[in-house]
Amino acid sequence: MVSLLSEILAAGSPVKAQRPWPRAIVAPSVWNLASEHLANGRLTLLGLWGEVRTVHMALLNAEPFEVGVVSVEATDGTFPSVGAVHAPAIRLERAVHDLYGLKPIGLADQRSWLDHGRWGVKQPLGAQVATPPSGAPYLFLPAHGESLHQIAVGPVHAGIIEPGHFRFTANGETVVRLEHRLGYVHKGIESLMVGADLDRASRLAGRTSGDSTVAYALAFAHAVEAALNIQIPPRAAWLRALMAELERLANHFGDFGAICNDASFSIMHAKCGALRERVLRTAAAGFGHRLMMDSVVPGGVSADLSPDGATEVRKLLKEIARQFPKLVELYDKTASLQDRTTATGTLKPSFARQYGAGGYVGRASGRAFDARRDFAYSPYDELEFDVPVLDCGDVNARVWIRLREIEQCAALIEQVLSRLPGGAVRVLAETATRHIAEGIGIAEGFRGDVLAWVRIDSAGRIARCHLRDPSWFQWPLLEAAIEGNIVADFPICNKSFNCSYSGHDL
Repeated sequence: MVSLLSEILAAGSPVKAQRPWPRAIVAPSVWNLASEHLANGRLTLLGLWGEVRTVHMALLNAEPFEVGVVSVEATDGTFPSVGAVHAPAIRLERAVHDLYGLKPIGLADQRSWLDHGRWGVKQPLGAQVATPPSGAPYLFLPAHGESLHQIAVGPVHAGIIEPGHFRFTANGETVVRLEHRLGYVHKGIESLMVGADLDRASRLAGRTSGDSTVAYALAFAHAVEAALNIQIPPRAAWLRALMAELERLANHFGDFGAICNDASFSIMHAKCGALRERVLRTAAAGFGHRLMMDSVVPGGVSADLSPDGATEVRKLLKEIARQFPKLVELYDKTASLQDRTTATGTLKPSFARQYGAGGYVGRASGRAFDARRDFAYSPYDELEFDVPVLDCGDVNARVWIRLREIEQCAALIEQVLSRLPGGAVRVLAETATRHIAEGIGIAEGFRGDVLAWVRIDSAGRIARCHLRDPSWFQWPLLEAAIEGNIVADFPICNKSFNCSYSGHDL
């Protein structure tokens, strides 16, 4: 049976250069048809990005899981808006307009998103770079009703965290509306990628969001390896999984402790902070860097597991097995914690499905998607693990998804260590292709699925690269989840989502 996504792709002109999933250039009518299927839930939006005269959209078809990219030409500087019928595309389209000057026709919200009027240029990656007009104030969406007031928070915050502005409209202590203003840590990743060789591009990818450096480097490597038809050594794939699970462990421990800390349970923060530090030191012992930055590269990994690395990882697993069950029991039996997390910041399952929310945000609200399982990239196709899913969607559910994933991480690491094959850890493939090559890659980070799309020119350099953080589809859901809660519960809701600023802001 032909899938819906295959039918949409078949209606366009195929781009033979792309692997492993197809891309087709489609007419505006087909683009609009794809938008309608996003709106009715038959397809899921994976990403939307631009070029000088083209807009691309990555789509996910479930059961069976298939990915495809449709592209529409914007020769007159416009393209049909997806966000007009499917809200998850709105901010992506605003970002495309800021960077490339391509206007989404039909989109009601035409405000700038990444561009704060401080770049010195307007639409810097477009066909015509312009000088911006004098900065006008950003207009937040209105809320109507009696006795409403606004609370402005950020972009500078009390902790050592990235900047973002939160504008609350409240009735007393009850939040009526929350709206974000992001873009403060825009780094120009897409511009820096153009013309970069694969080594530099891989380093840039790994710095898009530093707490997910392995996941980003892995998604980028998957895309490059697909484009250039590179087969990596088996040992490299297994070492990548080891790194990815260590990264997941460190972040889940950090989040668990921070959520409890926002509920004034600081002892859990201290205990989890110590375990997170233990994971980072183990990573440094095994791979030479606490975050394992620049360890995953196209063709494999940059360094093998150190001689004593496996021993250190096994010591870590023993330490987790000794301490972690006690922390889970402590969380479960502390009534003051449960009072703060249960029924707080509830995200409806319908919203999680609509936005294609990945990671613990989606899985705590019933969306059972995990790229490791559903795309079964090596070596996860040979490993046994469960994907925990709940449907109550509150802070407590997001905590429990993390707790269960910590258990799965430890089990996966044990499997990797016991079955780690020998041999080489990297192949140095010829990158000069004599033709254009495109690739798309996905990796499961701790927040959810990271998407990478690359085009490699005939000299083996990056002609175009787009990296999509899972937070693009999670930040709007935080706005929905906080509605009806009190202002004082925002920190714990926010931490339970823990969206990336840097990964979102590119």
